[in-house]
Amino acid sequence: MYHTAVQYHFWHALALLGVALAFSHFPDTTWLRAAGWLFVAGLLLFCGSLYGLAFGAPRQMGFVTPVGGLCFILGWLAIAMAALRA
Repeated sequence: MYHTAVQYHFWHALALLGVALAFSHFPDTTWLRAAGWLFVAGLLLFCGSLYGLAFGAPRQMGFVTPVGGLCFILGWLAIAMAALRA
């Protein structure tokens, strides 16, 4: 679990950095703003729940993980929409 959390954390932190760089060039893009917030939510929910489970949190914390994964998926779709609208 810990390895998966670190891996997803790394790649989506890079994606968040890319969104921030793109946002500096296209500041009025609602889709980029949405992508950024969805990646932050995904990092907190998905990676946070996996970190918690790896370090001994109750198993019920695992119910949050799919919500974070959905945030990641929606974030990537928001980036795609921003690219199509640019």
